[in-house]
Amino acid sequence: MKKTVKAAALVMMTLLVGICAAGAYLPQSGTQVSAATLRKGSTGSAVRTMQQKLKNWGYYKGSVDGIFGSQTLEAVKYFQRKNGLSVDGIVGVKTLAALGMSSGSGDSGVTGSYSSSDVALLARLIYGEARGESYVGQVAVGAVVMNRIKSPSFPNTMSGVIYQRYAFTAVDDGQINLTPDATAKKAAQDAMNGWDPTYGAIYYYNPATATSSWIFSRTTTVTIGNHVFAK
Repeated sequence: MKKTVKAAALVMMTLLVGICAAGAYLPQSGTQVSAATLRKGSTGSAVRTMQQKLKNWGYYKGSVDGIFGSQTLEAVKYFQRKNGLSVDGIVGVKTLAALGMSSGSGDSGVTGSYSSSDVALLARLIYGEARGESYVGQVAVGAVVMNRIKSPSFPNTMSGVIYQRYAFTAVDDGQINLTPDATAKKAAQDAMNGWDPTYGAIYYYNPATATSSWIFSRTTTVTIGNHVFAK
């Protein structure tokens, strides 16, 4: 009886040792990385969100698999280069902001809380204000509207911000009523999904045509095309 118990105990110990040893070589199911910093080797939902955004915007052509590999790295560098960011392939605070992602979460998109008429209105404003600008420049104009909605200094609705008196030239001169093209519509969607190439700007102006000395006193966040964006 004692021999049987000892033998059983020995078998159990052998199995436990084997399991522990095997565990040391098992691949990790997924590196837990918050959106605070993403880099090559990171995995998870934040990487998947980033890949989807880059794919939607034409920077990434690979699979949206949540794995930050070589192809994702090149897409990040391409995005950084085109958006005036440090081209290091590391998705830190500034790159996250440009992607419309908040640190510690996968996405700060807000499209779901707006109606199709809001999307159409923003597209019309973008087309009226910035149809001659680059795609990033058009998204940036939309981002200013989104930033104003979030700011306590402005109305908290799409129509309230856009139709605020003297806020936008396109409203004053009637260009808001032009039919937006597909590019303006896509830029509106991207801005509403959280892409902010302006880094939180709530103003923008063309220095070649601006006449208000006050606007020049605002803190510049970035210049995109003919527009200076500021807080």
